[in-house]
Amino acid sequence: MELHATRTIAADRMTVWAALNDAEVLKACIPGCEELTGSPEEGFSAVVKQKVGPVKATFKGEVTLSDVVPGTSYTITGEGKGGVAGFAKGAARIVLSDAEGGGTDLQYDVEAKVGGKIAQLGSRLVDSFATRMADQFFERFQALLEGHDGDDGRAEDIDGNGDGGDGDGGDGGDGDGGDA
Repeated sequence: MELHATRTIAADRMTVWAALNDAEVLKACIPGCEELTGSPEEGFSAVVKQKVGPVKATFKGEVTLSDVVPGTSYTITGEGKGGVAGFAKGAARIVLSDAEGGGTDLQYDVEAKVGGKIAQLGSRLVDSFATRMADQFFERFQALLEGHDGDDGRAEDIDGNGDGGDGDGGDGGDGDGGDA
């Protein structure tokens, strides 16, 4: 699957760059992120709990940055494993530029692959989920940098079934991959 978009953020390029490299900012913006540790130089480790359709899982993964041009661009590459639910891996090219009229244009191009139970759900559901995840990440990121209230920290209904995105009524589930 591929995703491409540009967002204009009302902050200067170096502020946006610093936020893109800050583990605490990223943790706050990644839907379902329970833990994010590491640094841009050494890479990041993450634990993310999500539900895609009937499949729920806790993904554990590693992320590295490459092709880094400070203040301008990098490629972020990662892979996460969710037990019986499957895996996700991919890369995103992030490019920052000065926006017309002020602020920063953040362009991203993502290529991702999934396998296991998640892949069996079908590309339409998986692509829709991935698009919502990316949208939520960048909405939170933009709100944080622009000083909006943005997200209140509660679980989002990413999968559209009204349960906060975890499929079990909001108690967080057991992360065992579900019963799908």
